[in-house]
Amino acid sequence: MHASHDWPLGLAHFTCIGVPPVDLVRLAAKTGCASVGLRLSPAFPGAPFYELPTGSDAFRAMRRALADEGMRVYDIEFVTLGEDFVPASLAGILDSAAGLGARRLSVCGDDPDRPRLVARFAELCDLAAGFGMGVDLECMAWRQIASLPDAVRVVQAAGCPNGGVLVDALHLSRTGGSPDDLRAVPPGLIRHAQLCDAPTQAPGSMDAIIQEARAGRLPPGDGALPLAPLVAALPPTVALSIEVPITGTVTPEAHVRANLAAARRVLAG
Repeated sequence: MHASHDWPLGLAHFTCIGVPPVDLVRLAAKTGCASVGLRLSPAFPGAPFYELPTGSDAFRAMRRALADEGMRVYDIEFVTLGEDFVPASLAGILDSAAGLGARRLSVCGDDPDRPRLVARFAELCDLAAGFGMGVDLECMAWRQIASLPDAVRVVQAAGCPNGGVLVDALHLSRTGGSPDDLRAVPPGLIRHAQLCDAPTQAPGSMDAIIQEARAGRLPPGDGALPLAPLVAALPPTVALSIEVPITGTVTPEAHVRANLAAARRVLAG
């Protein structure tokens, strides 16, 4: 078990989504991040993402950058399991993700038909397992899977050894959860946690909650979320990353450095 203050910190792509993958790898290495996440699928229609098909020049450049910088890809984002979701449609993304060394795929659940959602999550886990990857389900207030216990129920019902849950500090709070809820999750199901901060009080409407998640997050320690208790409740095997989208005129490097320093202050208690 590592001391929390030296917990390796990954860089979620959403933190500086305008930075292309190869530059993200260099930025992560330069600032002392342990890993990167890559957004290879749009989080919602029209959202930014990057394509790195296996065998393409972009894919090869990315592999070279990872090797040159000694950097690794932890997870690939972001897939919504909606009513029309077809797991097999992700085979290409999973293939390139695996070729870049990615370990996990992050998803959210937005199909109102629960048995179908569970079946498709299981099918996706089985598909990902063929690429040596796992799948993490994240709860969000505006999706069908809108709480941590709900995400855990889906993963348990699917019954796949490579299925897990992703805990996002903001989503946990805005879905009525608390760090105590993490202790109720079976060991091994929480694979990944994302740090950011926000005021105690949630925005007044669902649209405003969505807007906060996409453009209103604060550096760890700058808000009022219970981050120290959250980290204390996490299993020591969890991958930690920073997800605080850049706003304003700050450079990506300054933004990442400030957020890493903020997160390390929180981890040091």
